[in-house]
Amino acid sequence: MQLIPCPHCGPREETEFHYGAAAGIDYPENPAGLDDTEWGRYLFFRPNPKGVLAERWCHVAGCRQWFTAERDTVTYTFRASAAKDDES
Repeated sequence: MQLIPCPHCGPREETEFHYGAAAGIDYPENPAGLDDTEWGRYLFFRPNPKGVLAERWCHVAGCRQWFTAERDTVTYTFRASAAKDDES
């Protein structure tokens, strides 16, 4: 079983968590000005690097808090996690 380090509760089993998306995706400044292609790009295209990626996770079966975690997409190893208040 994979352990995910919740910054509020400590390491817990992966079944307690829900994956959100890649972290750092900004909402469009002028959403009304986007055409269908631009909306599709915003909604469905996300970075998928081979290596470390910052992601948003929610501890749904625990503290129910969202946090950002760094995960290696090759090994699935979690490297770090931070609560929203701890992020810079």
